Amino acid sequence: MGRLDGKVAIITGGAGGMGTKHGEFFIREGAKVVVADLESSNGQKVADDLGENALFVAFDVTDESSWESLVNKSEEAFGPVSILVNNAGIVKQNSIAETSLEEYRQTIAINQDGVFLGMKYVLPSMKKAENGSIVNISSVAGMVGGTANLAYTASKFAVRGMTKAAAAEFAEFGIRVNSVHPGVIRTPMTEQEGIKEMVQEMAKDIPLKRIAEPEEITNLVLYLASDESSYSTGTEFVADGGLIQVM
Repeated sequence: MGRLDGKVAIITGGAGGMGTKHGEFFIREGAKVVVADLESSNGQKVADDLGENALFVAFDVTDESSWESLVNKSEEAFGPVSILVNNAGIVKQNSIAETSLEEYRQTIAINQDGVFLGMKYVLPSMKKAENGSIVNISSVAGMVGGTANLAYTASKFAVRGMTKAAAAEFAEFGIRVNSVHPGVIRTPMTEQEGIKEMVQEMAKDIPLKRIAEPEEITNLVLYLASDESSYSTGTEFVADGGLIQVM
């Protein structure tokens, strides 16, 4: 038996990076997976690679009607949703003085508004399933402040707080809500020009002396999605190699 047998999972930002790794592990553990992403060509390829128990849905994480359509298509294909991984996100490194209002609002819309909309629109489906687990991907930047990433930090602190509020509100329905706070992970995002150099320097100060591999975070997300974490809700789960202990 798989750890996610009989469960239907939506993974936002599922067409690349950590989202793809989550999908691979979820399928392996018996879940039916909806890969949700704005990136249509790659998203369809990811779903095809995952096999018959995966579906790609093109959607915009910041758009309400897109969320409503995503949940409806998920139910039509596989039944009520029992897992939501709010994984979609962006990061732009800039000083406060050099961050435009447009850049700030874009980060908030994707990283924060997208999480709110996901929790709101998946709730009726999880009520049908009579249980559920929502895993909101925050960051160590949602635990401590840092330079040159105010918009990202603001959005990730918000995700942490919204997780706690939703956990309190959804508990009566048997729905758990937790946040995951990764440190530095080896993904396409951290390989971006201008970010890669900063990441390499940061790795020197991590107590474990390395950045995380994607599967190290996915294993934590998988645990929270599964019934193994049945008594955990409203909690931050940090996986950062000890980074915030020295920040």
